[in-house]
Amino acid sequence: MSDGKSRKFIGAHVSTAGGVENAPLNAAEIGADAFALFVKSQRQWSSPPISEATVKAFADNLAKAGIGAGYVLPHAGYLINMASPDETARAKSVESLVGELRKCRQLSLPGLNIHPGSYLKTGTPEEACARIARSIDEALAAVPDVSLIIENTAGQGSYLGSRFEELALMIAGVGDSSRVGVCIDTAHTYGAGFDIADPDGFKRTFDEFDRVVGFARLRGMHLNDTAVACGSHTDRHAHIGEGRLGWDTFARIMRDPRFDGIPLVLETPDPARWAGEIERLKKL
Repeated sequence: MSDGKSRKFIGAHVSTAGGVENAPLNAAEIGADAFALFVKSQRQWSSPPISEATVKAFADNLAKAGIGAGYVLPHAGYLINMASPDETARAKSVESLVGELRKCRQLSLPGLNIHPGSYLKTGTPEEACARIARSIDEALAAVPDVSLIIENTAGQGSYLGSRFEELALMIAGVGDSSRVGVCIDTAHTYGAGFDIADPDGFKRTFDEFDRVVGFARLRGMHLNDTAVACGSHTDRHAHIGEGRLGWDTFARIMRDPRFDGIPLVLETPDPARWAGEIERLKKL
């Protein structure tokens, strides 16, 4: 990103009701200078291309909101499973992913955040990581200019990506890994067994992340407190300060320059409280 690298960009995953062009204005209303959105329904496999009128309105509203495209972190739909051992299902996932990447390119957004997927306890995690890498290769080959940003998970069930080594393995298998980044979700990290609520645990966790994946890969964060125990492998978001992480954890993130210059996005339960959370985070 060409500007603002030494500051924090904080927002939330905002609504696109009425059209994706409304997302920047919804972000501005809550005092955000970053945001996430779905570029299509997250519960459908496909949708028509975005119209040129919508593309223009989105760009105009980004400018009105004063938010750079580099601080927008679109989220892929939940049906996509790049790790599926069923080849028909995996190919359908890649097709849907390609459609979302094309929408991001239409909107001039540089990256798309995606969950790596579940291997459905068929074969080994390593084989599934190879399928994810192959899926990413196929999707990126179909759509230039847009990167894929893999999100870490809490490791529930057979979902991959709770271990930094798994993220690194996925990335290593991609032909052009320069177009692959990572998004860290704080609630997922804690659920996966990394005790970032403890100051020493916070340091150990992100030192390990830097060693195994590298901060150069970090393209965004989801800021969520969590209602579940460390290592529970469960994903249940809570409002900042009302879960097991507490405000001190997020103060460490706000004061750590390694998290500068990327979108920091709230996914906490009640949108009516986002403006207050953003304001308090900025004060940290």
